[in-house]
Amino acid sequence: MIWSVLVRSFFFCIHNATLKLYLFSQSQLCRLFFILFCFFAAGVPSAKERTFIAVKPDGVQRRLVGQVIHRFERRGFKLVGLKLLQVSKNLLSQHYCQLTKKPFYPDLVEYMTSGPVVAMVWEGPNIVQTCRMMVGHTNPAEAHAGTIRADFSLHVSRNVVHASDSLEGAQREIMLWFDGHDLLKWDCIDQSVTSEL
Repeated sequence: MIWSVLVRSFFFCIHNATLKLYLFSQSQLCRLFFILFCFFAAGVPSAKERTFIAVKPDGVQRRLVGQVIHRFERRGFKLVGLKLLQVSKNLLSQHYCQLTKKPFYPDLVEYMTSGPVVAMVWEGPNIVQTCRMMVGHTNPAEAHAGTIRADFSLHVSRNVVHASDSLEGAQREIMLWFDGHDLLKWDCIDQSVTSEL
């Protein structure tokens, strides 16, 4: 929204340059041009970016699902898919395909099949990177205060949530865990405000 105001003010000033130029000092104009350059050079993030988040069995057992959802909603992200399921070993072998040869893999499978998992798909601008920051480091002892894992995790092997690590990873995981018809396309009441960012 602030960008919308800045851009409108900028174009108003350009349009009425002869009348309004004297209202801005040279340093103010330089700052305005710099802000606009940084904004447009970085590009506007896509509001359609999606990520996969799963509340693992320890998070479900400890009744932390609402806390996790609350954090992403409070951030302004939109929930487009959610389901509670008992995960199969087959799904886990596909999800964690890069870890199947690791010595801890059998323990990981046992843990992930020990109880229900809440699988979610969230949508919003720059959501993959932002959710990774909100979730925190895999090891809760190394996670920054205020992240989900720092606040709720008890041990590296019981770290409450999974979050996709890249756009490609998110797309792969969403396709594994959800059918296309499981994801809803809907508009938030505040979408017109957040889509201007």
